[in-house]
Amino acid sequence: MKISIIIFASLFCCLPSQAQTFSVETKSDSLSYLVLTTDSTADRWQLPYPVYQFQTGDVDGDGSIDAMVGVVKKTRFHRELGRRLFIFKNYRGKVRPLWMGSKLGGELVDFRFLEGGLIRALETGTNHLYAITDYRWEEFGMVFDHFIEKNIDQKNIAYEKFHSDSTDGSR
Repeated sequence: MKISIIIFASLFCCLPSQAQTFSVETKSDSLSYLVLTTDSTADRWQLPYPVYQFQTGDVDGDGSIDAMVGVVKKTRFHRELGRRLFIFKNYRGKVRPLWMGSKLGGELVDFRFLEGGLIRALETGTNHLYAITDYRWEEFGMVFDHFIEKNIDQKNIAYEKFHSDSTDGSR
């Protein structure tokens, strides 16, 4: 049985007449495709992992919209299954990786894109406490910007604070 779920984010690229759309097409629990559609092309990038999050925004500040995909997978440096953040860009009508991180700071629980190019992460550490952290793009990848809050001891409170709009402008 084929499951096909499509998530769309319609955007306009840096060229005035060049529209682009990133979407995630889910075929099964562990197979999705990141799809880039422009006025003249369509390209797909296979994601052979469960996808738990998808957002778009200008991560690297170049004026072009990027796709942020949260996947669940192991990495070479972190052998346990975990949530990872992959960032893709439109390069001449093709989906290309911008950053395929194995880890931010702590163990990634969730993320969301903020205006101004920040990625807000909900993370947990070896102490099992939660932190809300902002990351920004710097030359070749995501780097720590600042903590919004740390040492949150209850998961439900951490999620509530992470999704609260009152933390959007904190610094």
